[in-house]
Amino acid sequence: MQIPDGRECPYYVIDYHRRATPKEICHLLEGQPDAMHWTSELCATCPVPDIQRANGCSNMVLTAHIGKRPWRFWERERILVKATCTYTEETVKNPYVGCGHCHTAFTFVVGEPSEEIEKE
Repeated sequence: MQIPDGRECPYYVIDYHRRATPKEICHLLEGQPDAMHWTSELCATCPVPDIQRANGCSNMVLTAHIGKRPWRFWERERILVKATCTYTEETVKNPYVGCGHCHTAFTFVVGEPSEEIEKE
């Protein structure tokens, strides 16, 4: 579903129920104490839609909490994301790229043409 700034986020849901005021939910924060303080305004600085667009690895699990980045006391609170890989069971340093172990890169070997091809 689209978050208020127009990006697609798989964790953001608006619950419309019989003309009542819509209830906005972030399923990534569900079950955490920070979920009580979440508002849709925090979606503007949330990196999750960009991470999902850049890396579609099925082995990467995202966890989030609301807080401030270290040594940036002048900033507002934002959603901070931590990524872990279920394949290697390690934390992912750069979730935009991935852990580097799940998806091996293709290697193309270019060799000399065989004799059968040369005869034709």
